[in-house]
Amino acid sequence: SLLTKAMKEGAFGISTGLKYLPGTFSKIDEVIELSKVASNWGGIYTSHLREEGLGLFDGVQEAITISKEANIPVVLTHHKAIGVQMWGASTKTLAMVDSARNLGLDIMIDQYPYTASHTGISVLIPTWALEGDPVTEFTKRMQDPVLADSIIKGIIFNIRYDRGGNDLNRIQFSRVSWNHELEGQTLHDWALMENMEPSVENGAILVTKAQMNGGCGAIYHVIDPEDVKRIMAHPMTMIGSDGRLSQPGDGHPHPRAYGTFPRVLGYYTRELKLFPLEIAIRKMTGMAADRLNLSDRGYIKVGQKADITIFNKETVIDKSTFESPHQYPEGINFVIINGQVAVDNGAFEKRGYGKVLRSNPTPNPLD
Repeated sequence: SLLTKAMKEGAFGISTGLKYLPGTFSKIDEVIELSKVASNWGGIYTSHLREEGLGLFDGVQEAITISKEANIPVVLTHHKAIGVQMWGASTKTLAMVDSARNLGLDIMIDQYPYTASHTGISVLIPTWALEGDPVTEFTKRMQDPVLADSIIKGIIFNIRYDRGGNDLNRIQFSRVSWNHELEGQTLHDWALMENMEPSVENGAILVTKAQMNGGCGAIYHVIDPEDVKRIMAHPMTMIGSDGRLSQPGDGHPHPRAYGTFPRVLGYYTRELKLFPLEIAIRKMTGMAADRLNLSDRGYIKVGQKADITIFNKETVIDKSTFESPHQYPEGINFVIINGQVAVDNGAFEKRGYGKVLRSNPTPNPLD
């Protein structure tokens, strides 16, 4: 009933975070039934897959199954292969997408152009240990020696074989409300600060400490550059930042918050020549508008809303890095939103020209 109400109010569909609480505890049948409601209203299903590391293939297959059973278009959100053990896995996941499309299923992908992911430190912790309140209940479980032993073993496994990349230097803190000194540092650095040997075992202990302190954000340097290029070049892949608004100087965000689109235009398109410029632009504009059935956006033509970015194709480039993220890109001189100049020759006008977008839901004959 909530989903029906949302679709009537202009939602574009349903999104899930099956890797995270509480979605991690859902069963596929539940997700299918909800997706059927969105499908009845012309909506889409987009998902952070249940697994992106060792369980990646099952995660992709689950999304494909949801598309088939709910008769709904699906987007694999910020698709990637996590962990050294899975490097090269995109050859199979993309083949799975192609196979599903050949069978008539509408499967697409979005992706950010970086070799590191960004999420909470809790992604390293077995999900069962986070049930209930992920801080207070987790802390209680850590006070039980038997449960604590199982939790730490699970974290050790994830550091070695999944998002940890078997190297504490691959885990970098982004936002740590209880210790800003750690922001930008790695789990390896923290171990040294605590006078601990930077071993995987000690890293696991520090992960539990971080969670009991309230958790924190972390950047995981565990994605193969070749997988990034392979996924990006796929004809069904759109570009999306998966980022958030960042205030300069606040925390240590993933550089995608500042550099996603200029990185594709400058590094992957101009320097690597992964695809022509017009393909890069389409992956950022028309494809996304078409996916959401936005008939008046995504293209420059009569009757469209004037959402236009004017950039220098010879100089556009991202400047934000994992070491120094708070840097704006170069080569973007003007941004026009709904026909109003929001960035004028590099100067931000500090006015809100954006508007909330709503879908035009398809009437449900069964409603």
